Amino acid sequence: VAVSVLKDAMEEFPYLAPAEDADPDEEPVPDEPQAGDPAAFVLLQGLPMSFDRLERSIRAYVKAPAAMDSPEQLTLSTLPIVEEYEKPESAVDEGDDIGADPALAAAVSGKEKEKKEVIDPAAAVYAIPELAALGRVFRSSPPTALSEEEAEYVVTCVKHVLPEHIILQFPIQNTLEDQRLVNCTVTVEGDSECFEVAGEVAAESIKYGETVNAFTVISRIPDAPLSPCNFECVLNFGVVQVDPKSGEDESDPFEEEYPLEELEIATSDFMAKVSVPDFRSSWEMVGNANEVLEKFALQFKKQEDAVAAVIDFLGMQPCDGTGHIKPGEGGKKPHMLHLSGVFVGGTNVLARAQVAAQGDASGVLLKIAVRSDDPDVSRMVADCIR
Repeated sequence: VAVSVLKDAMEEFPYLAPAEDADPDEEPVPDEPQAGDPAAFVLLQGLPMSFDRLERSIRAYVKAPAAMDSPEQLTLSTLPIVEEYEKPESAVDEGDDIGADPALAAAVSGKEKEKKEVIDPAAAVYAIPELAALGRVFRSSPPTALSEEEAEYVVTCVKHVLPEHIILQFPIQNTLEDQRLVNCTVTVEGDSECFEVAGEVAAESIKYGETVNAFTVISRIPDAPLSPCNFECVLNFGVVQVDPKSGEDESDPFEEEYPLEELEIATSDFMAKVSVPDFRSSWEMVGNANEVLEKFALQFKKQEDAVAAVIDFLGMQPCDGTGHIKPGEGGKKPHMLHLSGVFVGGTNVLARAQVAAQGDASGVLLKIAVRSDDPDVSRMVADCIR
């Protein structure tokens, strides 16, 4: 029932090939999956993602620039990566335990849930032709505050990661009613061996109470391994004095600058949080050819805090319910953490970590193994621990 949505959304879905001895004149058996049927592929082979993720991925594909004009065949491997998100425990409804897939649960129960429109965080990038020309965004980070909420100019940053670029989106809010900001840009400077600033897109005008985006494009230096880098950020803009009552300009623009908080670009920014259906079999399938093993002493007093920090450092998705320690069990025994994700460029990454509280309360011991098909990626991910 639920898989019928694929017929409407994916005309080029990879079909099942007919059996070699199949009779082309043979009548199909009613209610049985047939070769050449997308639903048959799903029922017999299974999907590497939930139906909810599949739907979001297809929507993201359609919204990307020139996606529908591309000659590339639409398959599961060419769909955009969409990240996992955790539903609050209070929001879990009956029936949601069917593969943890809301779309499948709704189809089985026959109750169509009211859907909230999911806004693509990269939509602002695609709306600017110069930025859209850089290609499809791999993932977008949550907003990072670069100023206080009570500041005169409130600035945040969203990092849009592409294979060869990072587009920094700076939503800028003007909170002063007697000013209009013009030609607003954010200067980004840092001592990095793997990134360099490639260009800027200014916010032309920001009236009182408005929030307008400025963009800075950073290029990845070819063949340079990724490493964390901090950038100093400064808001540059022109100020036009405005009559608060009439809203009319009262002066010519004069140049100003406003220092912002530092912005970090970390290796974990290039990792999408994506789970795997079966962690154990995926771990064995990848094998240990490119495995990286490390041991760290972490300065956390609580085992629970160390588990949360490891997940944050790596930017990966916890699997098999290992993302949290059960209440009352913290510090009593080592905790096994299973993580999965997709690194920019499409490399699947898995990690197994043992987080153990040391008996003398001097910290937490972490043993971690990272596997992928690329030894450089395995090393970069293991080096995220700090």
